[in-house]
Amino acid sequence: MQKLKRNINVGFRVTEDEQKMIRRRMAQTNIKSLRAYMLKMAIDGRVIHFEFDSINDCSKLLRNISSNINQIAKRVNETGNAYAADMEDIKAGQDKIWTQQDEILRRLAKILEVM
Repeated sequence: MQKLKRNINVGFRVTEDEQKMIRRRMAQTNIKSLRAYMLKMAIDGRVIHFEFDSINDCSKLLRNISSNINQIAKRVNETGNAYAADMEDIKAGQDKIWTQQDEILRRLAKILEVM
């Protein structure tokens, strides 16, 4: 990787309140260096930090429902019987997944509309 020589100083003054706002926004991005944060903001104009909790929750729900479906398929193959309670469990799991996916899409849309 090419080593950059940064020999030009760029600086400006801010109020205490502005500094607090900058630090608060910086903390939201998980960028630890003020220099890196300010450079990123100056060049790109925006730093987006994604929280993957919702996506991880959705993935967990998908794994759970997949496991349930596999267990039901095995039982149906062995006994020839499918139970209404099993089908309700699958439906409830799918509803949770759709709700979680809708939340993820709304959050992404909110981020993109600001850009």
